[in-house]
Amino acid sequence: MTNDGSEAAGAFVADFVDELAKLTPTRVVGPGTNEAIEHTTAPVWRFAAGDKPLSLLSPLNPLHWIPILRTLRSLRRQVAAACADGRVRHILALWVLPSGWAARSVARRLGISYSVWALGSDIWSLGKLPIIRNLLGCVGKEASFAFADGIQLGKDAETLCHRPFEFLPSSRKLSGIRSRPVATEPPYRLLFLGRWHPNKGIDLLLEALHLLDDEDWQKIEEVHIAGGGPLEHIVQQEVEKLRLVGRPLRLSGYQSKFEAEEILSMTDWLLIPSRIESIPVVLSDSIQMQTPTITTATGDIPRIVSLLSPSGIQTNEISPQGFSQAIKSAIRENASSYSTATITKKELFSTANSAKSLLQRIGAR
Repeated sequence: MTNDGSEAAGAFVADFVDELAKLTPTRVVGPGTNEAIEHTTAPVWRFAAGDKPLSLLSPLNPLHWIPILRTLRSLRRQVAAACADGRVRHILALWVLPSGWAARSVARRLGISYSVWALGSDIWSLGKLPIIRNLLGCVGKEASFAFADGIQLGKDAETLCHRPFEFLPSSRKLSGIRSRPVATEPPYRLLFLGRWHPNKGIDLLLEALHLLDDEDWQKIEEVHIAGGGPLEHIVQQEVEKLRLVGRPLRLSGYQSKFEAEEILSMTDWLLIPSRIESIPVVLSDSIQMQTPTITTATGDIPRIVSLLSPSGIQTNEISPQGFSQAIKSAIRENASSYSTATITKKELFSTANSAKSLLQRIGAR
């Protein structure tokens, strides 16, 4: 496990590859410390990703240009190496950029097809940079197939790339077995699991917790905040303030997939206070673990939570006051009644179903 929060994305990719490999011969190009080949069920060509992942490097910072270029060149070399024996017929790029750029370059040279799967950060972050925005649009438009793991994300990608993007959900594979049933009455266990970043609303959550009164806290057994990120100093500072007035908060770092599964299985309400979001991995995690949610109404979260029957409490106001009111409402409800609603959504976030859908779509061409 890394200590940068990449576990959720990494676990999703690994689980998806495992399902693809059951259905068709599969090769993977992924990040590593050096260029190498790993001979596993699905052989992996590692490209040299450098000391920091590309997600932590910015094209706007001239000091980052050299490591970005080194990583991109290594990525393209390893994609070409994985296809060198002529047995690869199609390249699937997870993220339009930078993976789609390498896929397009190699696919053009070899005369094969490629597809892209937009996963959020490429469209919503890189899509804001003028020159890179144009490249992103070209890579997406020229792909034989284009997918997005969010409904709104697909619409935004379509606007940018001038072609349709099909919804293909991403998720990591969890057991779905709870260590403890969701409680029927308070006091409840609450959990935030994710990056401590403004987009994820961790600061918003902490302010909301300060707005809860003594009567509210009597209905809360514990608030567990797990993760890490750029707002770490704020998280530690605010958690300490809450502890000093006797609030039951627990703080821990990034969790592996198995650790996340365990704490979700003992949680009554999962907190998702995001400011901007597609369909967060932790939401699909909560559905698999039958854990009710308290969320903001951003991105596709309202569609998913309300699908068939509500599996959580939402606030339309993305503010500390709005999220505080959502918590107040949730802790006065029977949490287990929302838990049963998650069962109807589990098939939507089946990694096996996503792999089958992808292959059926590509094979239909």
